[in-house]
This record gives sequence, structure tokens and C-alpha cells, in this order.
Amino acid sequence: MGRLEGGNRLRFDYSEDHKVLRNAVREFAEAEIAPQVMIWDEEQIFPMDCVKKLGKLGYLGAVFPESLGGAELDYISYCIIIEELSRVDPSVGLIVAAHTSLCANHIYLAGSEEQKQRYLPRLSAGEYIGCWSLTEPEAGSDAAGTRTKAVKRGECWVLDGAKTFCTNAHYADVCVAMAVTDRAASHHGISAFIVPTNAEGFRLGKKENKLGMRASATGEVIFENCALPATQLLGKAGEGFIDSLRILDGGRISIAALSIGIAQGAYDAALKYSKQRKQFGRFISEFQAIQHKLADMATSIDAARLLTYRAAWMHSAGKKVNKESAMAKLYASEMAVRCADEALQIHGGYGFIKDYPVEKFYRDVKLCTIGEGTSEIQRLVIARQLLKD
Repeated sequence: MGRLEGGNRLRFDYSEDHKVLRNAVREFAEAEIAPQVMIWDEEQIFPMDCVKKLGKLGYLGAVFPESLGGAELDYISYCIIIEELSRVDPSVGLIVAAHTSLCANHIYLAGSEEQKQRYLPRLSAGEYIGCWSLTEPEAGSDAAGTRTKAVKRGECWVLDGAKTFCTNAHYADVCVAMAVTDRAASHHGISAFIVPTNAEGFRLGKKENKLGMRASATGEVIFENCALPATQLLGKAGEGFIDSLRILDGGRISIAALSIGIAQGAYDAALKYSKQRKQFGRFISEFQAIQHKLADMATSIDAARLLTYRAAWMHSAGKKVNKESAMAKLYASEMAVRCADEALQIHGGYGFIKDYPVEKFYRDVKLCTIGEGTSEIQRLVIARQLLKD
């Protein structure tokens, strides 16, 4: 989609590979995920068997080279995977996005060849589950306010501190974590580390009881005198935060895709319901008020998809996407909140009960305007880029 061809004509259609992939992921989601969605949600069950199957299908390593166990797909393909999973269960989309875009991608972009060979094939195959730890109780949007520290002692780095809101934490085998190694250097004094979750001094804290995305485990990770070999430093010392900003550019594209999936799922449910529900002797889809809601939803979803796939195409082409990924994430996440709200409104009272899927979409969607940078932060990122031009 969005391919430049002869004569510089821009084509807005999907390749055959993209169409085949979308159908394959949709069939998997409908067969393997849909029957379990409410059970996983109600009981906060992390769908480990499902995640392992996604690894075997190549979806967890979608964007990585085949030489590292990946499927070597473009970023539009990755967006399609996240979107189609999230259309059925946003929790699964979030699990995959955090595992791939954050943890595995940080190792891919900043890791040594030895680190890539050691971790990426296992992460791509689902043998390892990954998490990524940047946020702290006192360092959310102000990520540079990180307090977790790492001190060099001989041939080891010793970590002390705690991270919060860490997706996949309680089921991860590998944690990529940021820690201060030189406080005087500010942004250039934060380093990244690959922490095996069975390392001595690593432990799990509270698992959060959330409003939505309840099958996706979110919680604390704690480092108490956690000694790591020097080989576990990820990237250059002091460049962990700078690398994190690059990682978040790709991560925001995945959250935009997740948002589109939620919006599409809510829209599909509302459209179906409007054709079945009768009031005043007519299907409610025949009323102009409902038609306008559906039209606005469909238009907004398409607009968000175009913004997101533009950012994905640029990312695959190696272009800078700081502004474009922020625009996609901002618009898609806020659009998805509106669509979930309208879908529930179309359902009326039935939208407020758990027998219909829009109730869950409504709860799940709000995270999209918060995770991987709030809407307020996205606006700051966009404005900074605009003012540089």
C-alpha cells in the first residue's frame, strides 16, 4: 500500500502478499482467539498457548531478518498483524506489540551481533517472551527522570531500582531495562541492559488489576543488587535513552495499528447490530442518525489507517518517522476512543453489558491514548518537529 511505481504514481492498494497475510491472521484470530476472549478477560488469563502459536507462525518476529529467525516482512505487514489480532482481542495485539516492537526491536537495533544471535531467534519463535522496562513510578512521560541505577563493579553491572507498567512482565523470559549509569550526563547517562528474568536480584512486583486489556499482564519489575555480566549492556553505555526514542518511533506505529484494530472491531460489531436491531418497526440502520455515525466511523478508520501505513512504509524505507509515527499514534488512538464510544451508543443498553463485544472494546481502547507516550506527549513531539522546519 502506498507504493511508488513507474511515472511516480502512488498506488493505494495492497500487495497480494498483504491480502494473503490479512486473511491468514484474521482466520487465526477468529478461530483461536475469539472463542476465548471473554474468559481471558474475566479471569485475567495470559494466553500463553496462543502467543506460542503466533511465534510458530512467524508473527512474533515479523520484521526481523530470516537469518535471525524472523519472517523478514515489511512494517505494513506488521501493522496488518497487530490490527487483525486487535480487531478480535486488543490484549493479544498489545502482547505482540510490546514483545516485538519494544523488547525484541531494541535488541535488533542496538544489540551486538552476539546478542542478536543469542536472543532474537528465540524471541521470534516465541521460545522467549520479552518485556521492555522504561517507565517508573516517578518517571512516566518524564522518562529522563529515571531513578533505577546501574553501577559498574569489576566485570559486572549491578542494577537497583524498580519499573512499573511493564507489559508482559510476569510472563517474560527477557527484560530490556533502562538504568542510570551517569546521572550528571542527563539523557546521555541512561543505559539499556538485557536482563534474563531468572537472574539473581531480579524479581516481580505487583501485577496490576486493570480496567481493560486484562489478558495482557502489566506489572512491576524490581532490581535488587542484580548483577549482570558486562556483555548484557545493550548498545553503548549512556545511549540507552537515545536508543529508546528510536524504539518508540516504531512502537508508536504498532499502537496506532492496535488502535485501528479496536476501532475496526467496534465498527464491525456496530454495523452488524444496526442491521439486526429494530425500533419503531424498522432496522436502526435505516435511520439517518445511525447512518451518520457509521459513516463517520468508517471515514475516521480509513484516515487513521492511511496515516499509520504511511509511517509504516517510511519506517521500512529507513526514513525518519519521528513526526509521522507520533501523528499516526495520536490520531489513531483518539479516533479509536471515539469509534468505541459511538459503537456502544449504537448498541444502546446492550452495549453496556458483556454479552456484546463493544463493552470490552470500550474498556480496552483508552490505553491507546496513554501507552507509549500520551496524546499530550505526541502533540509535543509533533510540534517540535514542525518548529524545526
